[in-house]
Amino acid sequence: MLKPAEGLVSLDALGPKGPYRSRSRVTVNDVSGVPLAELSIIPRLFVTRAMSALRAARTLPLEARLAALKRAGELFATGTVDGMTADRYEATVCRMSGTPLANVRIAVEAIRLAAEQAFRSAQAARPVGAVTDWRDPHARTGTAVWCRRGDVFAVHAAGNHPAVHAQWLEALALGYRVAVRPSRREPLTPYRLVSALRAAGFGDDQVVLLPTDHDAAGEILRAADLSMVYGGQEVVDRYGADPTVLPNGPGRSKILITADTDWRDHLDVVVDSVARHGGTACVNATAVFVEGDPAPLARALAERLAALPSLPPQDERAVLPVHPLPTARGFEQFVLGQVKDGAGVTAWLGGDGVVDDLGDGSAALRPAVFQLDDPYAPQAGVELSFPLVWVAPWSRTDGVRPLRDTLVLTALTQDEDLLDELLAEPSVSNLYVGDHPTHWIAPGIPHDAYLGEFLMRTKAVIRG
Repeated sequence: MLKPAEGLVSLDALGPKGPYRSRSRVTVNDVSGVPLAELSIIPRLFVTRAMSALRAARTLPLEARLAALKRAGELFATGTVDGMTADRYEATVCRMSGTPLANVRIAVEAIRLAAEQAFRSAQAARPVGAVTDWRDPHARTGTAVWCRRGDVFAVHAAGNHPAVHAQWLEALALGYRVAVRPSRREPLTPYRLVSALRAAGFGDDQVVLLPTDHDAAGEILRAADLSMVYGGQEVVDRYGADPTVLPNGPGRSKILITADTDWRDHLDVVVDSVARHGGTACVNATAVFVEGDPAPLARALAERLAALPSLPPQDERAVLPVHPLPTARGFEQFVLGQVKDGAGVTAWLGGDGVVDDLGDGSAALRPAVFQLDDPYAPQAGVELSFPLVWVAPWSRTDGVRPLRDTLVLTALTQDEDLLDELLAEPSVSNLYVGDHPTHWIAPGIPHDAYLGEFLMRTKAVIRG
């Protein structure tokens, strides 16, 4: 249960028989090093039994689970969940994760809306030739029925932004039972969301929270039918060939500006794409390619980003991510290591460092803007969880190649032949044409394809 324990919030595992406080617990600090919570770490045997209970459970009827999802979203966003008010949750998760308070509130609304629209969003992935129920009259003459690929879905969640927990709600809407392994950096959001789902009508054997060490984490994936895992490139490399695991790795989102477009008319979109969400999301732009001289855009971008304030995350005006000072120094060291020889790189912002010590053991990560001489420079693929952007030249002879491996590409161009090429490129997951920031998303719009494409399949059905 979520109650004060020696001044800390106790975040228990939420198993198939209710909350469970283990003997093994870890302290979760805020970004300044002040202890905020104790998180129970469960053993492998608990995981095995919990996953077995999910598999044995019966799925709630469609109308019941959709009503429960909507209630849960409202409760999560505005209610008191397990003794914690919405305001207290927002303030606590802000201090815990270093996510600016304004961004936490945006994430809360995104989760509420995702819960309300989960089934409708999932249905966007259903083939137009398929129905959702074998009782549909079309099945009499033969049709396809959209069916789950399994019954149990597992999530190894990230802690970089609360909104990552919006997507897996679609699995509940489709009838999966769900196990969530929270990040130790920020376990409060999934704890509150799972608790809200249970309070709204999902049984304890429908959705569970399983905080584990790395050994038991593998058992969660092994016991699930399908899984979604967040992490860096190593996660993509490890699970990319596994048909039962959907890896969510770096986004490496980009912007392309061709010579037929005046970048000055779109500077707001470029700045917003880089800096929204504190630059922590996979949909934030990390590289901007410019046909012609990239220096004027890089200079203007640096001027705009330099004006962003360094503030504690709980400040209403905060826009930059905050980390414990040693963690922030690690980010800075890595960035400066990417540009240490200076060859082919011009530092417009951040060349002297990106850490702004807030004086309480935490630090804001300041924006950085680097200009590259070569569109194929490896730095253009470097993505970190703060506003870091590489500005590079691009020419028609470069074509699509420098733009590959991109979650979202915003193309500011009037060249329809080029747009055809970009749309046809398999490694560009999403293409936004015109004045649309890379972070734009809405219910029913695919993130990295529809989750339903992974969770569901079609079966041919005919009945007499």
